[in-house]
Parts: sequence; structure tokens; C-alpha cells
Amino acid sequence: MADDYELAALHEQVALASSAAVSASDLDLAFQLQVSEAIEASLRANNNNPSSSTAAAAAGISPSFQPAPALESSDVAYALAVHAADLARAEEDRRDAQGCCAAHAQAAAAVRVAAHDAVFARELAAIPEDQWARDGDNFERPLDPSRPLFRVLFKGLSSRGVVGPRDRDPGVAALAVALCNHQGDVVLRVQKPVEASVGGRMTLEVMALTEGLQAALGLGIQSVKIVTDYRVLHNHLLGMWRPTQKKLADMVDQVLSLRKKFEQCEILLVEPRQLDYVMKLARESVESQLAKAITVNAGMDMRENCAICLEDTDVSKIHAVEGCAHRFCFSCMKEHVKVKLLHGMLPACPQDGCTKQLTVEGSKVFLSPRLLGIMVQRIREGQIPPAQKIYCPYPKCSALMALSEVIHPMQESSSKHTVADAATLRKCVKCRGSFCISCKVPWHDRMTCLDYNRMHPHAHSGDAKLESLAEHRRWRKCTKCKHIIELAEGCYHMTCVCGYEFCYTCGKEWKNKKQTCSCLLWDERNLIRNDIRGNVVRDDVRGNIDVDEDEDDYDEEDDYYVQEGLHYNQGFR
Repeated sequence: MADDYELAALHEQVALASSAAVSASDLDLAFQLQVSEAIEASLRANNNNPSSSTAAAAAGISPSFQPAPALESSDVAYALAVHAADLARAEEDRRDAQGCCAAHAQAAAAVRVAAHDAVFARELAAIPEDQWARDGDNFERPLDPSRPLFRVLFKGLSSRGVVGPRDRDPGVAALAVALCNHQGDVVLRVQKPVEASVGGRMTLEVMALTEGLQAALGLGIQSVKIVTDYRVLHNHLLGMWRPTQKKLADMVDQVLSLRKKFEQCEILLVEPRQLDYVMKLARESVESQLAKAITVNAGMDMRENCAICLEDTDVSKIHAVEGCAHRFCFSCMKEHVKVKLLHGMLPACPQDGCTKQLTVEGSKVFLSPRLLGIMVQRIREGQIPPAQKIYCPYPKCSALMALSEVIHPMQESSSKHTVADAATLRKCVKCRGSFCISCKVPWHDRMTCLDYNRMHPHAHSGDAKLESLAEHRRWRKCTKCKHIIELAEGCYHMTCVCGYEFCYTCGKEWKNKKQTCSCLLWDERNLIRNDIRGNVVRDDVRGNIDVDEDEDDYDEEDDYYVQEGLHYNQGFR
């Protein structure tokens, strides 16, 4: 419907311009006829005077030679006046014709503007209300009667979107640009390979747009329309959003600076299918680079790429995890196991989603003896239920034992202890030191547990500081195993290392995955979310906002979610 209105307006403009041209032509013809009539009148006046012809014959002058007639001064003045009047009328007619042409041009321009406004009004009326409320101030449809718009189509694509799930990604990317005239013909095509490490989709899209605008300026194009299917980039170019990462913000500023160099620069958000041409160009470039990478890697059969560090490593330095055969280099495996052990966890396969546990025997090839010893300790700890773990209270020993393994002194034939000591007295299986299994301290001879706790409310020197810090930070102590737990982020449903589930707010037990209290399940300040620009935002319990600026891949929708309560064990043994 909009195209029919525009076509009717153009037909009306052509008709007005044609009538103006006909009017101007008629005025010129009238002027020429008036000049011809004046000249013929002068010649007839000369032919009607016979005395002049007789005098010329008497004087022996040939009749073919006619001297200028001697006209009276009044006749000359009259002829000149007639000519001047004709010329004045002709000049006035010429000015009238020019004014008529200008009026016709003004009327045609007004009709064109009215047709443009009518089409634009219908387009605005078709915009949904939610989109109008969000982007209404940024819609525009410039009227340019002289310069056709060149469309700038662009796309940035990395090899992550091309390689298969089981194929190795060499980390390449490509930029594709196509400049099209108002008829849809491609006047320039650009395919440029880049390193995929430069950034994510947003970075690649901005780089491709920069290439397109620079190419348009190089060709002397002054009017362009930027066509994109990426809403995040569209909003950045309109100034609605601002990147949080400095590098990306500088790149967007460079695009905005290039945009100002054009006399006219529009921005259009379209469906992805309208950019199939440049997507095909980008994909062809990436596939070409992948083929080259395969050719290069054919001569590197003795080296393998580690999926963690992405470095090519000699196959003799690659470790295959037992049971799942996932392969990683020794350096990455050692670092992965080290981090897990130092956090008190049993190391598993580093592959995302794989839960295969690592073995001591298989880890000997890349772990140091010290880390192997810690790994044996962690495996030992994992084999004993949390409620059955006993640590030797002597600092120089600190051996881990199961409750069933500790030595009962009353079972020894040479025991000198009394029957009253039998309830709490135990011995370490390693250092043979006596200790109280109830108080978790070296044996308090000739003193009951009640008397000892009354005299020594804090068994260890650091316990008082720890409990004071826990009270100040509002940490919660597990009622089952007495570990101190801190809520780092997420909801108030806590799961201790011993398996006990409870409410972090009041400490009451959760049963069958349901709370037994009426406390709130979460606090908005403890949640993790992605903002509308795709930045990872963490709100801690103090209300400080932490934005991860290393991410430049943006999500188009808000994504709020609640996690199970994460916690740290600060605990005593």
C-alpha cells in the first residue's frame, strides 16, 4: 500500500513538471513570432515608397541596390518604441514562466513530502506499543531527494559457530562486508580473516562494521544505511546503551566517529535472513581458514592441542583421564588437581560435564610427591562420612581417623585408666597420643569434660577469634557437624559437607527438600544475574555491584535465576 501511494505521488510530479515545460516553450515561441512580425513590417514600409526607386534609376544606380530609406524621426521613434514594448512584454513573460516553473517545483516538493509523511505515519502506527515506549524517540525516515542510499551489510563470524562439537577449533574468525546500491547490486565485497581471540560476537560485529564504513568512505559514498540483525549493536549505535568494557567502548566510539563523516547515515534492524549473503561470505572465509589449519596440522601429527590452554603440546605430555579418555596437557592437569585439592575437594576430569574421578595411580605422571600426598589425604577424607571423621588434636600429628579406627585404651591389657575414663578416652592410631573424643582435645586427666569446658571454653587459641568473626559476619554453624558455613551467594537453603540441610536464616532443618520454617528463601542482593547488556553482575550481601567486564558477548533478554546456597567451610575439625 505504501508503494502505491509513492508511485501516485511520483506520477503527479511528472505531470506538473511536463506542464511547466510546455508553458515555457509556448512563451518562447510567442516571443519569436513577435520579433518576426516587427521585422516584416519594417520591410513592407520600405517597399511602399516609389520616389526612392525613381531617383535611384535616374542616378544610374542599379535597382538591385536599395539604400536605406530616409525615415522621419517620428517613424524611427515609433518603431523603437514598438520594439521596446515587445521586448518588455517578452521579458515579463519570461519572468512569469520562471515563476510558474518555481511554483510547480515547490508544489511537487510539497506533494513528495506529504506522500513521505503519510507513508512514515503508517509505519509508525504499525509499531507495537512496547517497542514504541522503548525506542519511539529514535525512529527516523529521512527525506533525501537527490542522493541514493548505499546499504552496508556486514557480519563477523568465529570458527566456534562452524566447527562440529567433536572437532578441534583452531580459533579463527572472519569479517564479511557487502556494499549495495539502491538497486540491490553489490558494488564492493570484503572478506577479511582475523584471530578469534580478539573477542566475542559483539567485537567481531563492530570490527566488520568499521571495515564497511571505511570502505564506503574510500569509494566517496556519502549516504549509507547500516543494516544489522544484532539488536545489542543496534542499541549501542543509537546511543541507548553503552559498553562497560573499555576496549569495546573505544571500538563503538570509532564507529560513531566514522558515521559522522557521512552526509546521511541511517541504521536499520532487520531479520537475520536478510543478511544471508554476508553470512555466506563469512562462513566461506572461516571454512577456508579451517581447511588451511587442517593442512598445517597434518604435518604436526606428533603434537596435540590442549582443550584448556589451547596450546599445541607434544603427545608425550598429554594425559588421558582414566575411564573417559578426555585428554589434556600435564601442566593444565597439574594446575586443575592442585586447585581442587587446596579447596578440599576430590579432583575429577576437567572436561565440562564429566564426573569421572581421578586416581592416584594415574596422576603420578604429572603430580609432584607433595600433591600426591595431599590427594591421598583427600581421598581418605572422602571415604569417611563427615560424622565419623576424627582428627588427632595434637598439632604435630593431626592424623585423620574414622570413629571406628581410634584405639580404646580400656581394650589394652596394660591399661592404667579407670572405668570412668572409658566413655571419652581414646588414642591416636598414628602418634598413640591420648585424647578426649568428646572435647576433641588432648586427654584432660582427673578432670571431667564438664569441668574442662568450664575452665577452657575455647579448646584452641584460635577458636575464640573464629567464633567472634563468625558472629560478626553472621555465619551459621551446622548443628550436626559443627562446621561454620558462610553464605557466599544464592538462596538460604544450605547443604553442609556432612549432608545436613538447613535454613541459613534461622538454622532449622530442611526435610525432603522442603523448609520447616517460614523464612524467606532468598534475598535479591545475594543473587547472580545477567543484565540486559549481557554483563555478569554479582550483588553481594553488602550491596556492592561487581560487573565482569571481560565478557563482550551480550544476551538480548534479562536472565535472573536463583542458585542453591553456596558456602565455604571455615570449620574446625
